[in-house]
Amino acid sequence: MHLRHDPDAPAGEPIAFEDFLKVDIRIGTIVAADEFPEARKPSFRLRINFGAVIGEKKSCAQIAANYQPDELIGRQVAAVVNFPPRQIGPAMSEVLTLGFADAAGEVVLLAPDHPVPNGVRLF
Repeated sequence: MHLRHDPDAPAGEPIAFEDFLKVDIRIGTIVAADEFPEARKPSFRLRINFGAVIGEKKSCAQIAANYQPDELIGRQVAAVVNFPPRQIGPAMSEVLTLGFADAAGEVVLLAPDHPVPNGVRLF
């Protein structure tokens, strides 16, 4: 599957609201960010705290073009928490950290503009 980063791309096919509800998108706070030199594209290994119920999860994110590890600590981000874990080289990614492509095609993280409790679900 190829994701479209073109701002002029048409909207995706219609889905039912029940299908949207199957995708569990939550807010978490980044508690650790380390460089991931083994990745094909500049990436970081993140640990994200999603609160007491979901806990801390790992994510591999191709965000090195726009972020430095030290500026990510304490930042809230949105992630899909109900995909199966995925092996990314030597690392396991447990959640999909979400973002949008900027004009250069690099990832800009999706995050709330005000703090919200870790683990809160997108609706």
